[in-house]
Amino acid sequence: MEFQPILAAMSRNKIGAVLIGVQIAITLAILVNGLFIIQQRVALSHRATGLDEPNVFTIRNQWVGNPTNMEAKLRTDLSVLRSLPGVIDATASNSAPLSNGGSSEGVNLDPDQQQATALTAVYFMDDHALNALGVKLIAGRNFTPDEVTPKIGFDDRHPPSAIIMSKALADKVFPAGDALGKSVYLAFQKTRVPIVGIVDRLQVPWTGVDDWGSKFNDNATLEPFQFESPLVHYVVRTKPGQIVNVMKAAEKALLATDRLRILEQIQTQSESRLEAYRDDHGLVVILGIVCAALIAVTAFGIVGLTSYWVAQRRRQIGIRRALGATKNAIVRYFQTENLMIAVAGALAGVALALVVNVWMMNSFAAQRLNVAYVLVGAVLVLLLGQAAVLWPALKAASIPPALATRGSM
Repeated sequence: MEFQPILAAMSRNKIGAVLIGVQIAITLAILVNGLFIIQQRVALSHRATGLDEPNVFTIRNQWVGNPTNMEAKLRTDLSVLRSLPGVIDATASNSAPLSNGGSSEGVNLDPDQQQATALTAVYFMDDHALNALGVKLIAGRNFTPDEVTPKIGFDDRHPPSAIIMSKALADKVFPAGDALGKSVYLAFQKTRVPIVGIVDRLQVPWTGVDDWGSKFNDNATLEPFQFESPLVHYVVRTKPGQIVNVMKAAEKALLATDRLRILEQIQTQSESRLEAYRDDHGLVVILGIVCAALIAVTAFGIVGLTSYWVAQRRRQIGIRRALGATKNAIVRYFQTENLMIAVAGALAGVALALVVNVWMMNSFAAQRLNVAYVLVGAVLVLLLGQAAVLWPALKAASIPPALATRGSM
């Protein structure tokens, strides 16, 4: 295939060639970044919390007024929940994974550190926490009842007697893998706190990719406190297949115990996951529609412009056919012509995609674009262009030489 005739033909149709190239460049830039964001959001929404999710539900309990006997109310509620048929265990906490609200603090190796060694989400729970959450203890032990002390709201800052860390946090603070048995300093406290256990995984409450908590997704700490506050989260784990019945029974039992409360939210972890990632799912759908629309517009643009070129070059095609050019030669001509335009557009699109990604990193704290997405996107756009030009090329090849030579330019 000689490229000189193709270049000469494109020089007479510069606007059309430039339009296709620009369209391909813009499509590639948006497509690559869109698919990269979609992959990120899908992966984020499927991230494991570490809990026994199919069998865990939470209750947000808001007490009416300012009850003075909070400790007794809390113990009564937990006793009622743990005694329900189908319940494995229950605990109370300041927060829970996927709740999008909670507490965090720094973990230090020295009491005078100005910058924390690591950040962690903090769950205030008693010795029933591991069983109620369904998390996997991979080293050390659970809290003992004697280690659990009352914590009167968030202003009570007395240090815990011990802590249990997620493996991700333990590896961050002690990269050598010897966290168990070591001690750390929490926030600005001067008291050393021993690490008595390590769980395989425990996610922080915050779920959004742009949330502050996304910087330490799996850095979580359990502290042995009985959290006494007007707002408390009950976490209940049930036997398999009984979660729906237990949720109904739990609501009735708690209201029967004390009606001076508002049960703001009772939902399974599966429901919490859907709610926590609703915005991410919506973004995935929108970006998917935009990417599909761009692909369709680009494909139809290539088909339209190539069809126009075929109509304008009927006589040229007819002469080539009369001189012995085969149908396959005509098809290859238009495929090659489109490939040259598409390659130029793809190169510009790669550069534009990287520029857009840098802008998103600076403006929205987005992650760096994986080069593999750029390469795959470029290949897909080139294949799209070749597929789109195939029908006009076949149409051009089917023009009889005698009919073409009677046509006008």
